[in-house]
Amino acid sequence: MAKKRIGILTGGGDVPGLNAVIKSVTYRSSENDIEAVGLRRGWEALTHLDLEDPASRSRYILPLNRENTRTIDRRGGTVLHTSRTNPAKIRSLPDHLAGKELAPSIKGAVATSTWDLSRQVLANLSALGIEHLIVIGGDDTLSYAAKLNELGVRTIAIPKTMDNDVRNTEYCIGFSTAITRATDAIQRQRTTVGSHERIGIFRIFGRDAGFTALYTAYAISIRCVIPEYKVNLDRLIRLLMEDKHANPSNYALVVLSEGAAWEGYEPHEYGEPDAYGHRKKASVAESLAEEIRRRTGEETIVSDLTYDLRSGDPDFIDKLVGLTFGNMAYDAMLDGKTGLMSALVGGCYELVPIPDPKLGPRKLDVATTYNIERCRPIYANKQGLPLFLNRAGAP
Repeated sequence: MAKKRIGILTGGGDVPGLNAVIKSVTYRSSENDIEAVGLRRGWEALTHLDLEDPASRSRYILPLNRENTRTIDRRGGTVLHTSRTNPAKIRSLPDHLAGKELAPSIKGAVATSTWDLSRQVLANLSALGIEHLIVIGGDDTLSYAAKLNELGVRTIAIPKTMDNDVRNTEYCIGFSTAITRATDAIQRQRTTVGSHERIGIFRIFGRDAGFTALYTAYAISIRCVIPEYKVNLDRLIRLLMEDKHANPSNYALVVLSEGAAWEGYEPHEYGEPDAYGHRKKASVAESLAEEIRRRTGEETIVSDLTYDLRSGDPDFIDKLVGLTFGNMAYDAMLDGKTGLMSALVGGCYELVPIPDPKLGPRKLDVATTYNIERCRPIYANKQGLPLFLNRAGAP
């Protein structure tokens, strides 16, 4: 009798902790005589795979076992590689599909210039004999996991993003390491900013939600600006000048989410949109530096910490959560469940529905987390909150 076979993939940006998930699923599979198949390069594995081509199989398929995953949890990134591929909106077809009659993507009721390769995804999963799929990703990657579940593929999701903005969970793999990296980097740069008596401006990830900026500011007691609230620029600059003058070393610090803005300012975007419609954002930190210079004459130091936060080895929290989320997903798979996601809810590990893509990313509750007058986190009234100071049911 053929062995049961499951697939696992990682999509979107990498974060530390992904390999811990992959290892936990692989080891558990070996104990139950189940084949674990790594689908390389995210959703691209299921849209671009040509089963008749050995080179394509090698590029996109990696059988997983205890030997080739034994040490992977010790480092960051993902051994399966990743991509920002949306199977429902493919712009460029692989060579083996060129010229074939394929379904166009539909926006509203209108066909677009991209292709929906969901039929190809289903065909490849069937040909590979994959009975259950474990998908590790952020809100974009998981939006297609939700669609695949609706199409009848048994799917379990695991949330990962250092933005921590996937709905239905209080924690996403990669968040803790990102905060650890950010606080370490800013604390190190205090010496340089202080030596030159300037205002240090730090930009970190957070396109739609300010979790990363807010929690970094919370941990090291500095100002922050988040996408959920447009601050008054005069107030922000006044607060930074007050901080600078009150500091014996004559400097001040502020951390900005990449999607942060102030009254009268709209974040600038450039370049072609990615597979999920996102364009790159121009540096809001540089824009703030220019406003400070123009209004006060003060010099600044701008530091972009974005990609550094997702690099390197995971910290303890991301190893712990990664291993646990992976084991929860595996248990759900064994039980024949589908359409669920590993999550933290009320500080406890739970299985919850894969988020509804139409709701978009989760955001901070400004009223309980952000002091709009002081442009900094709220420190009071935390008794009774879960470990990560937010609840899955928040906005």
